[in-house]
Amino acid sequence: MRGVPDVLVVGAGPAGRAVAVACAERGLQTEMIDPAPSRPWAPTYGMWSDEVPAGLPDGVAAVRVRGTAFARTRHRLGRDYTVLDTHALRAHLDARLAQADVPVTPGRAVPGALRPAGLVIDAGGAGQPLSRGRHRGVAAEQTAFGLMVPPAAAAPLVGEGEAVFMDWRPVPGVDGWPTFLYAVPLPDGRVLLEETSLARRPGLPIRELERRLRARLNAHRVSVPDGWEREVVRFPLDVPRHRAPGVLGFGAAAPLTHPATGYQLATALSAAPAVAAAIAGHWSGGPGAALAAARRALWPPAALATHVLRRRGLESLLRMPPGYVADFFEGFFALPPGARDAYLGGRTRPVATVGAMAGLFRTTPWPVRLRLIGSSLLLNAPPGYGERSSGEYRSAPSVN
Repeated sequence: MRGVPDVLVVGAGPAGRAVAVACAERGLQTEMIDPAPSRPWAPTYGMWSDEVPAGLPDGVAAVRVRGTAFARTRHRLGRDYTVLDTHALRAHLDARLAQADVPVTPGRAVPGALRPAGLVIDAGGAGQPLSRGRHRGVAAEQTAFGLMVPPAAAAPLVGEGEAVFMDWRPVPGVDGWPTFLYAVPLPDGRVLLEETSLARRPGLPIRELERRLRARLNAHRVSVPDGWEREVVRFPLDVPRHRAPGVLGFGAAAPLTHPATGYQLATALSAAPAVAAAIAGHWSGGPGAALAAARRALWPPAALATHVLRRRGLESLLRMPPGYVADFFEGFFALPPGARDAYLGGRTRPVATVGAMAGLFRTTPWPVRLRLIGSSLLLNAPPGYGERSSGEYRSAPSVN
């Protein structure tokens, strides 16, 4: 019979499995708990190719393609994009869990009623089941509706060997809060076409996103038969820092989610070994010392500063009137590649992040610049702020 584990991981998603594996492989007796540990992983996981964690076996990073984007014009990003084979990733992590003899128990985490453990890691997702600092008010959410289509159906929207990171070109007959098309090839040969609301408080309804995607496809003469597999996405972007005594937040619960893109998996997979090493390296000083070391490893000062800056960037975007959004991203994609990449990836580069934010004052039109200045001085945007904002500025026509 097992005794009290050194580490108890709450949540058996990719982040939870990764940190549990890393802890167990460093000699820490580790267990996991999850309400449905066998539940399939539904999301499509993508990341920048230069951020794919080292050590993933062949076949996990399944598709690597060129990154492109559209705002007012087309931009070749000069940065490849990778789509993971979700089944291969899970099989890889599960094999390591089995090798390290990590038990996974079905069950729901209830604060104050958890199985005793030296240190608890909350990897239960953005809901932060063990945090005392949960979100107050209306969350800023990213929402999306996608269809997985044959390559021939996707051809009018995404070229072979390419991923469309963002396509902000307007959908005929659609007004209101702007959305973009995200289009990536999948490991099974299909292509995911996803109408995405990058950030809105509250999130744009899924039904509206489905309507817009169908309108976009119709404009390109792509018929949508019954039977195409769907993907639905909804998660918050402004999750507060995890707060609970004796508990480390990890993954989306930390939160490691990038406020401007919604990405967090590459960060979680890369951070898991460092967190586990910090715990194991300070375990002799007791669980308290190990927890403090893990928090320092996960949130060094540079990461904290970068996270705060990106959160301010999120609030600026939420305050942007809909007619200005494509102009904002036209300016963003016109930044030098180093500045643009620093903002989109890498979480310990506050100086480079400031440089990218400052660069927007050279690449965006004056109405957008004034909005950025004003937003940086204000508190969080209230629900629906951007849609209620007025302004006489009219954007240039889209370039197809």
